[in-house]
Amino acid sequence: MSQVWSEPPPAAASAQAPAIADAVRILEEDIVLGILHPRERLIEDDLIRRFGFKRHAAREVLAELARLGLVDRRKNVGCEVRAFTPREVAELYQLRELLEGEAARILPCPLPAAALRELTDIQREHDRAVADGDPRAVFHTNQRFHQALFGFCENGVLQKAIQEYARQTHAIRFSSLVDASYRERARQEHWAMIDALRAGQRDELARLCREHLAPSRDAYLAVNRHRYPARAAARPAHA
Repeated sequence: MSQVWSEPPPAAASAQAPAIADAVRILEEDIVLGILHPRERLIEDDLIRRFGFKRHAAREVLAELARLGLVDRRKNVGCEVRAFTPREVAELYQLRELLEGEAARILPCPLPAAALRELTDIQREHDRAVADGDPRAVFHTNQRFHQALFGFCENGVLQKAIQEYARQTHAIRFSSLVDASYRERARQEHWAMIDALRAGQRDELARLCREHLAPSRDAYLAVNRHRYPARAAARPAHA
C-alpha cells in the first residue's frame, strides 16, 4: 500500500512547490526515518499532490531518487523504496568499513586544533538534536559530522566514495535513527572519536569507525529478517 500523503494547502500550492532538489531531500529524509518503508511504492500522482508538481517534475524526482540508489525501478510496478537482502547489507557495510577505515588511517592524527574545534562544534549541534529528540536534525548533523571527519583525509576521491556508499545505506538506517538508544550511542561514539583524534590514537579511531557502522546494519537485518529465508541470512558475504 502506498504512503498516504497529506494534502498541500489549498492556496496556490504549485506556486509554492519546493524545487526538485528539495523534494528529493524531503523524500530522502522520509526513507531514512522510516516514514517510507522498504518496498513501498512511490507514485507520481502522490508526488504531484504532495509537492504541487507537474508530472514531468514528479518523474524527475523519481529518476533522481533512483540515481541515488534510494529507490528501485521495477517493470510494471514503478518505483519502490529500495529493500536489501542480508547479503547486500553485509557487502555494503563491508565496503564502508574498508573505505572509512582507510580514511581513518590517512587523516592527520592527532588532528590540528582548528579542525578539532570544527568537529567539536558540529558535534555540539548533534548533541542538541539528540537531546531534542529530533530525528531529522539528528540525521543532518550526523551527516555533517562524518563529512567533516572524513574530509580531513584530504583524498577527494576517497571522500566521494565514502559519501556515495553512505548514501546507498540511507534506506538501511531508519531502524537505528528512530530509536533513542541508538541515537545516544552514536552521540557518545562521536565524542570518543574526537577524543581519539585529540590524543593521536589512530588505532582506536579506526576501531570506533568500524564499530560505529554496526548498529544500523544489525537493526535493519533484525527488523527485516522475516522477509528472507534463514539460509539467505546465514550465507557468507563472500559466497
